[in-house]
Amino acid sequence: MKFGRLQLISACLLGAAVPAMAYAAHAHRVPASAKALNKHSAKPKPQLLGQRSIDNERATQIQNALIHSGYLTGDPSGHWDGETEAAMTKLQADNGWQTKLVPDSRAIIKLGLGPSTASNTVTNPTASNSPANPPAAPAPTQHDLQ
Repeated sequence: MKFGRLQLISACLLGAAVPAMAYAAHAHRVPASAKALNKHSAKPKPQLLGQRSIDNERATQIQNALIHSGYLTGDPSGHWDGETEAAMTKLQADNGWQTKLVPDSRAIIKLGLGPSTASNTVTNPTASNSPANPPAAPAPTQHDLQ
């Protein structure tokens, strides 16, 4: 009986000691570096995404379209300058669009310089891909008439 009692007391002491030792081992842990001690350390700056400037070829395309639509006068300079930015801001304001981000994608599309028509409008500004002017269908052949 004494042996059973001794086992019971040992088991209780061991059961209470193991969690206390585990807590003590983790509660007094020291950070591995001094940087971890400073909670207000500088966070890395987020990388800027997207295009930050307009290249000269695209600036020329936009200037040609702005001249054609009456928002810019003179010859295209090929550089995104103050006059071009002012003309684009005016175009966007006239259409009720934001004017802080120039050029706005809607303005580029309105000028006919969207992704699918960028090369067509610059080479032939009078060309239109609108439903009002669909491309002409090929003439029927003798085989089609039979």
